[in-house]
Amino acid sequence: MSLSEQIDEIHPIDIVETLAEHHEWDFDRVGEDQIAMAVEGQWRTYSITLAWSYNDDMLRLIVSFEMEPPEDRLPELYEMINQTNDMCWTGAFTYWAAQKLMVYRYGLLAGEQGVSEDQITRLIETAVASAERFYPAFQLVSWGNSTPEAALQTAIAEAYGRA
Repeated sequence: MSLSEQIDEIHPIDIVETLAEHHEWDFDRVGEDQIAMAVEGQWRTYSITLAWSYNDDMLRLIVSFEMEPPEDRLPELYEMINQTNDMCWTGAFTYWAAQKLMVYRYGLLAGEQGVSEDQITRLIETAVASAERFYPAFQLVSWGNSTPEAALQTAIAEAYGRA
């Protein structure tokens, strides 16, 4: 058996579990094909769920965080989400009002070659980076009475260093 055949046999969620152990993230192997983790960011702890779908050879990722904007700010928040998604090349944000969750979703299509540790690492890093980048803007629109355009300037201007 070749090395590539051996790699193809490694279940993607097993790879994610190994990464979670390596990074010392809290995780729960929900089932054979799903894992839930908590990843600490600068702004908050993000809930991350990855699930493997055999039907379409896809690793599905959901990053979520609680958010309960005032009802009268929802139109501005939805406009903010639309503008944010225009800036995201991978994944997309949505607000699940019933669960009071801001959600970032992405699906990694594996195909015949499967998924690698590097792909999964990049997938998680990109998702957390997107949540970190846009979190302050979502908060400004929801609670700071900022316009989506003004709040997005916060996300566009990348800060360097720490205060």
